[in-house]
Amino acid sequence: MKRTLIITLATLGAATAAAQQPDPSAHSGRLLASNCFQCHGTDGRGDGSFERLAGKSAKDIYGDLREMKAENKRGEIMTIHALGYSDAQLRAIADYFSKQPR
Repeated sequence: MKRTLIITLATLGAATAAAQQPDPSAHSGRLLASNCFQCHGTDGRGDGSFERLAGKSAKDIYGDLREMKAENKRGEIMTIHALGYSDAQLRAIADYFSKQPR
């Protein structure tokens, strides 16, 4: 009985700790997207000088980033930024901005 109680409490404690962990992808998406904040704003809404990213579909944002990376236009700021990220990182950035309210 005592052993069962100890095992049950240990299991519940581990489950509670796991449930309280923040979503690492949400954090990494924001961290990666922080390089975009200067032009596009921290929320992706910008000031009108650059494309608004907030609320745009993750698929569209990712596609745009992949296209910029593939074009590899020397000296263009978006190409320079896009080349520095893996596909997984580009997806995390796209996901972050797509979840921001318009």
